[in-house]
Amino acid sequence: MSSHFFALFSRMKNINRWALMRNTKEESLASHALEAAAIAHCLALIGNTRLGKNYPAADLAVMGMYHDLPEILTGDMPTPAKYYSPAIREAYRQIETAAARSILETLPADLRPAYAGLLQPDETQETYRLLKAADKISALIKCIEERNTGNLEFSAAERQTLAALHAMECEEAEIFLTEFMDSYSEVLDAVLKKEEGPTWTSGN
Repeated sequence: MSSHFFALFSRMKNINRWALMRNTKEESLASHALEAAAIAHCLALIGNTRLGKNYPAADLAVMGMYHDLPEILTGDMPTPAKYYSPAIREAYRQIETAAARSILETLPADLRPAYAGLLQPDETQETYRLLKAADKISALIKCIEERNTGNLEFSAAERQTLAALHAMECEEAEIFLTEFMDSYSEVLDAVLKKEEGPTWTSGN
């Protein structure tokens, strides 16, 4: 019996994020997942190298690849709608869980246990906190990229996302913001020549 899992996975490139916003460039779920995976991997390495942690960095990268896979069935629900009320958030959580279960069931039975933790990660684990921080950093990058084109549509989202990141009190994320974020406001030539710059503290 054939499996539809990776045919579904490939559809991530067809799902666009930020549906309520005017975008100068559309961001697909696939491109977001790749970026979040790379950032989650880096956060784990920062924790392991500098903070004495023992995160499974490669596992976090894979978690980042799959973390939004249920959205190929649900679509990307805009944050204002998703968090409008506790009742809506809980209802959407149930929809996400059902979508993840449906996708999981497209795998051969013997592979499902290995993928279950990727589609439905344990939210009590420290790795999940890093994954959420990576997800928010990717969103922040999108906001900065839009601002760099002169699009002010994402200004509020940028401020809110940065505030949410700081509220997480994730030391790994704070280090990432300090060391990597300035370059997102530079042109390529400046990035290639730049050795050091000011500490990045806000989007404005």
